[in-house]
Amino acid sequence: MVYEFEVIGTIEGKARPRLDIYNGRIYTPKNTRSYEELIRQYFMIKYPRYETLEGRLSVKIIAYFKPAKNTTKKTKELIEKGLISPIKKPDIDNIGKVMLDALNKIAFKDDNQVTKLEVEKKYNDEEKVYIKIEEY
Repeated sequence: MVYEFEVIGTIEGKARPRLDIYNGRIYTPKNTRSYEELIRQYFMIKYPRYETLEGRLSVKIIAYFKPAKNTTKKTKELIEKGLISPIKKPDIDNIGKVMLDALNKIAFKDDNQVTKLEVEKKYNDEEKVYIKIEEY
């Protein structure tokens, strides 16, 4: 089985857990929780009758970023040819982590099932993340 969908909008990486100094509890920051919920919503809208995958998985994630408004014509040409990739936050590992954590127990039983992971950053006119989850 294959799940393939896009999450439109500003890309958030997985933020580090924080410590509440008043009560000693560790929590996930609100922006990370909100982004994980957005990922789940996009998945469930595309696959309302989804089945949780149980086999080994291959996951491909492509994060598309908008080029800066002041990008030169020469740089835009290099972007169009695919010779330049975004070198900016969020880090690629944090993009992969937020996607896998958001889909844990929904698209798949546990993220330890993921045995192949490909994460890439590219430029595009629209900021979004493409995700493909495949049993193999």
